[in-house]
Amino acid sequence: MSRLYVVGTPIGNLGDLSPRAVRTLETCDFIAAEDTRVTLKLLNHFGIKKPMVSYYEHNLRERGQQIINRILAGESCAVVTDAGMPCISDPGEDLVRLCAQAGILTEVVPGPSAVISALAVSGLATARFAFEGFLSVKRNSRMAHLELIKEDPRTLIFYEAPHKLLHTLQDMLEMLGDRKITLARELTKLHEEINRTTLAQAVQHYRETPPKGEFVLVLEGAPQKTAERPTLQEAVALVQQLAGEGLSLSEAAKQAAKQTGYQKGELYRLAAAQNMESAGSTGG
Repeated sequence: MSRLYVVGTPIGNLGDLSPRAVRTLETCDFIAAEDTRVTLKLLNHFGIKKPMVSYYEHNLRERGQQIINRILAGESCAVVTDAGMPCISDPGEDLVRLCAQAGILTEVVPGPSAVISALAVSGLATARFAFEGFLSVKRNSRMAHLELIKEDPRTLIFYEAPHKLLHTLQDMLEMLGDRKITLARELTKLHEEINRTTLAQAVQHYRETPPKGEFVLVLEGAPQKTAERPTLQEAVALVQQLAGEGLSLSEAAKQAAKQTGYQKGELYRLAAAQNMESAGSTGG
């Protein structure tokens, strides 16, 4: 049955292409590739001969509809990117959307992902994270992006090119403050490097050592904010408020103690003293 296969390809090491991905590329009718020259090297390595069409950011509207028409006519297509999972910060996401609108079946053939690979070896929290893609080359836009995520407590993941790396690290340090960061360089390739450090140390390092290769940045999230404890005076005022709403002074002190962290006995004593003082003033 005709469908779109979303096929993950290696991010560096060709040995990471799965047997299922090889079978899919061998049996589909044609391949939609970000750069046919890059994909041709992959296909040649595995002895696969298959027609290809280029599908990238600047032709995705026109070419996407052509691909949809071919699938509706009965052909199956595998969409691939130069490296990693297509459709993640990639024009392939538009093709999947078109398939969904046209009622075309889509099937995923999972493969390597630089985002997940870098997160897994980062040494930072992995339970909650956000992928932020590439930051803008324009500093104003880059700083505005960083401002938006400044308070995000999740681990943050970015892609970065070597010529922009130092500027990005400097802006992160200025906007977000010093945090832990892991810089994963050339993942799965011969010169793979995992650098677990801090933003301040990373800025110093790459000022002295010009960066080379593609980077994934895994950045520690914002520290969790702890609620400020109310003052003792505010806690006693809460006791009086609860008592005024109908609770006994003892129960009001108990509830206020739970909410503020102060001792029930202390709150009760101070509130009772206030009441006595107030009654004395009224009597006078």
